[in-house]
Amino acid sequence: MFTEICNRIFKESIEKYHQTDDVDTPVQNPYEIKTVEYFLYLKNWIDTVQWHYEDIIRNPNINPEEALVLKRKIDKSNQDRTDLVELIDSYFLDKYKNVKPDAEATVNTESPAWAIDRLSILALKIYHMQQEVIRNDASDEHKTACEKKLNILLEQQKDLSIAIEQLINDIEAGKKYMKVYRQMKMYNDPSLNPVLYEKK
Repeated sequence: MFTEICNRIFKESIEKYHQTDDVDTPVQNPYEIKTVEYFLYLKNWIDTVQWHYEDIIRNPNINPEEALVLKRKIDKSNQDRTDLVELIDSYFLDKYKNVKPDAEATVNTESPAWAIDRLSILALKIYHMQQEVIRNDASDEHKTACEKKLNILLEQQKDLSIAIEQLINDIEAGKKYMKVYRQMKMYNDPSLNPVLYEKK
């Protein structure tokens, strides 16, 4: 199943990152370039680094200049994340390009890759909640509360994986069809962001 591949690669990426636990660690993607596995690994690596960017920027004592630099990194990370989602959707569009949808076929609320994006973030939540469960300096009460949350996250991962598989199967069978709306982010475009184009 495709989601089994996703969940395995996401776990691999997260564990590899935490060998150094450093946002400046360069990605070492073990998969053949431009394969869907390569894109999945890179997608999760970006998510993992951004997860830690978000932790760092919430430090109440962060230097404002450092915070601005970090905010720019988060902006770039968000764009890279979106680009990867679109590349993964392109994989599905190409894979099922010869499938003729049924007359009654419907479009889903989100594309397969955006659902996979949520699966990637969920893998990060699971990893970090597991770390809280085994934290040496945490109270038993904290660990118990986190274990309950972890069980919910694991159930959510299972349910989301099933839903993604159903969507992929429905696309393959012609019961659903894909429509991908490329992200039309306006704030990065100097011709669309008034703050940028009014300064010209």
